[in-house]
Amino acid sequence: MPSEIYLVKVGMTMTEGTVEEWYVQDGDQVAPGDLLYRLETEKVNLDVDAETQGTVKQLAAAGDTLAPGDVIGFIYAPGEAIPQTLPAATPRRQDDAATVQDRPQPPGAAAQPAVAAAAPQAADRRRPASPAARKLAQELGVNLDAVAGTSPRGRITREDVEQAAAATSQPAPATAAAPAGTPLKRMRKTIAERMHASLTQTAQLTIHMEAVMDEAIKLRAQLATEWRDDGVKVGYTDLVMLAAARSLKRHPRMNAALIGDAIVASEAVNVGMAVALDEGLVVPVIQDAANKPLKDIARASAALAERARAGALALADVQGGTFTVTSLGMFDVDGFTPILNAPQTGILGVGRLYDGVGWNGEVPRKRQCMTLSLTWDHRVLDGAPAATFLACVRDYLEAPYRLLA
Repeated sequence: MPSEIYLVKVGMTMTEGTVEEWYVQDGDQVAPGDLLYRLETEKVNLDVDAETQGTVKQLAAAGDTLAPGDVIGFIYAPGEAIPQTLPAATPRRQDDAATVQDRPQPPGAAAQPAVAAAAPQAADRRRPASPAARKLAQELGVNLDAVAGTSPRGRITREDVEQAAAATSQPAPATAAAPAGTPLKRMRKTIAERMHASLTQTAQLTIHMEAVMDEAIKLRAQLATEWRDDGVKVGYTDLVMLAAARSLKRHPRMNAALIGDAIVASEAVNVGMAVALDEGLVVPVIQDAANKPLKDIARASAALAERARAGALALADVQGGTFTVTSLGMFDVDGFTPILNAPQTGILGVGRLYDGVGWNGEVPRKRQCMTLSLTWDHRVLDGAPAATFLACVRDYLEAPYRLLA
């Protein structure tokens, strides 16, 4: 039997993905590790590798949107007979949330009708475009060959078709003009849906705590000198992520998740770091963060942020997060209320450094402070243990040399 090529699932909440591009032609030979296709999801685009050696036979075309786990092709082992007809993958329409039906069966089982049903679409595969874009282009009479795609590798989106249609149409009378609006793009729409679901399906509460950062500032300056030749630069968020990871080991309930009617603990401490992009937010993950030295945390965070902004995150980069750290300090924000990245129990917000005041007896003393904002799911733990966890993070930051141990 051939090896199946699946539409891989990225994260627990992924419901669909698009085969953005095949890196191999139908009938090409591949070996383990060779690039097969590029997957587009609502949060990241990533490359998928071959796991076996053999001949690739594609079921899904570039631009098809399907459910995670759907079979989009096969790899036939050397010497294995390849049928002349194969089943066809059933694309999910971009604007249809229904479950994909009639998923492909192993070769040889009622393949011919599926191939015949897919044939009328073949002529419309010349330009890479999303299914929603193709549908809208047909409704508006827009020729896709004349549309410039703005997605990676020139793929045409629904917004591209709308702009092309607007450019070629005559303006409507002022009295008949509809209110202007910007349609939600895929990432923004998904973020909107998930944030709303997070707020409505969990019991979120946020507390704030001040951390004195004088010692952390000294440590960061010292490490900047010591690690300059290694090309490693430690940020304050790196210190916070390691402090949070070490604290999660000591307070495992914050590292758990409520799944159904059970609180499921995670043995691994995998800290997600929110990275802002022009089109939205992604959360790559530092795996096993509690057991990593600070230098490795700084290296990993810099590499993940670079790949996120370049649209080059891999599947392993975004999976397995158990807790999230998000910072708005670079925008001069003191404190804020972060929203949980479900099904995680906690998310820690990092504010800016600001001038605070301490006291030596009756003598005021200037000090540098930072506000930590912890949002947690009150269904999983109560306020006292949440505050104890946050105080543990603060204590690490106020005595940061312990993070080097």
